[in-house]
Amino acid sequence: MSGMKNISKAEVMVLKEQVAYQQGQVVSKTLAQNEHLSVTLFSFDKGEEISTHESGGDAFVTCLDGVGKITIDGISYELHEGESIVMPAKHPHAVFGQEQFKMLLVVVF
Repeated sequence: MSGMKNISKAEVMVLKEQVAYQQGQVVSKTLAQNEHLSVTLFSFDKGEEISTHESGGDAFVTCLDGVGKITIDGISYELHEGESIVMPAKHPHAVFGQEQFKMLLVVVF
């Protein structure tokens, strides 16, 4: 795949409005995906999570809305709107919706 998908182009937007909350769910919307890069929007309902796993690339997370808990190597970090963290490649990490939480995930392989 080349380029962006599932998002308007040449149009000003509010990124956090591009993915909706759904009760009891984690929702994802892929914007770009190839062998070098993955760009995905996520929304987490309060209490929802992506359990501990590892990635082959560095994963850059920016909180777009709400409060999320990011756990890397067993250490938890609370992420608020406008804050970012990098989950290093090949390190166990997890994401939890402390409150309803939206994030932009950019993974570089």
